[in-house]
Amino acid sequence: MTLHDRRSLLRLGGAAVAAMAVSPRLFAREKAAEALRTLTDDVSPIDRAERADRLARAQAMMQAASIDALLVEPGASLVYYSGVRWHRSERVTAAVITADGPPMVMCPFFERPSIEESLAIPAEIRVWQEHENPHSLIADYLSAKGLTRGRIGIEESVRYFVVDGLNAALPKTSLILDPVTRAIRMRKTAAEIALMQKAADITVAAYRWTAPQIGAGMSPADIGALMTAATRQLGGRAEFNLILLGEAAAYPHGSAKPQAVRAGEVVLMDCGCTVEDYQSDISRTFVYGATPSMQQRKVWNEVAQGQKIAFSAAKLGTPAGTVDDAVRGYYQSLGYGPGYALPGLSHRTGHGIGMEGHEPVNLVHGEQTPLDVGMCFSNEPGLYLPGSMGIRTEDCFHMTEQGPVWFSKPPAAIDDPMG
Repeated sequence: MTLHDRRSLLRLGGAAVAAMAVSPRLFAREKAAEALRTLTDDVSPIDRAERADRLARAQAMMQAASIDALLVEPGASLVYYSGVRWHRSERVTAAVITADGPPMVMCPFFERPSIEESLAIPAEIRVWQEHENPHSLIADYLSAKGLTRGRIGIEESVRYFVVDGLNAALPKTSLILDPVTRAIRMRKTAAEIALMQKAADITVAAYRWTAPQIGAGMSPADIGALMTAATRQLGGRAEFNLILLGEAAAYPHGSAKPQAVRAGEVVLMDCGCTVEDYQSDISRTFVYGATPSMQQRKVWNEVAQGQKIAFSAAKLGTPAGTVDDAVRGYYQSLGYGPGYALPGLSHRTGHGIGMEGHEPVNLVHGEQTPLDVGMCFSNEPGLYLPGSMGIRTEDCFHMTEQGPVWFSKPPAAIDDPMG
């Protein structure tokens, strides 16, 4: 066994070690993924002009809402505005975006060179030393701008200790939940849509390569390793591979019980990747090694119809929650539910998606946000029958002036699950 094989065994996990009869075939299949060609040669990353437009739109909204500055910590929103890719720790790094002028990025002194590497906009960088209080230095910056009594928007994922520290340093400011960043990120531009389309294309191609490689006895980790290998060769960064086998598919996010591929049982795959910070999220369910039973076919077709109903209900200007209501009403007419009760649909019909796999807003009962151009959603009205199986087909769509448009086309039949 080569060093590569030993490392592959560790990556595939205990199930692969226990099933040594399967492992040589797994290694050969994983190696075969190297023949796949990248799909990302024509990808255009988000450029400076796009980020400048984001800042201009944010500042216009801030001025209209009388918000003097925004505070943003590392994460998707910081990448969105500035390109800075950084981690969160006890050492504060944050951007301050004022209602006019270039942003300011505050970071530890010794991290400045690393921060500068990914900074993609004109911005002032200020640093703090280990003995200094970064909240006080941010307060000094805002005070110099005349904002000691201003309204400061706090991006929704900022940690409490950062907010508390700023509040102590600027007690006369008004710290409010940032309404701007969510509103802008929710509505994707053509450049963002193109990257999400590429991510979806890669995931679909990885599915089409992986499905024929699946064999009896494989574990979820085995299948996930194949999907990851294919995704990487196709040019995507694999974000997640959730593989649910047989009865475990009745639980939307899986079970810790041992699972293995068996003829006549469902294989539910929920996978996604990232291309230049933008994600895909696609699910496929099929029956391995046998003709689907009448019940498997019936439930699969009901889920397919649920997807169509959700897609048709997604109309510009209508509250996002009505999409979920339409699907749930159909399922209840079939005897599922009511509501989230099982057997039936135990989760929302869909979620927002973009730079993060789950973003606001959701396709869920009671959500009043009107559907608008550029909004992107998953469409995944699964049906779950505890003790038996679960079926989930998931594809994402984006809203246009003409209505919803698929990123990936749903499969037409359980016999052709990859399309």
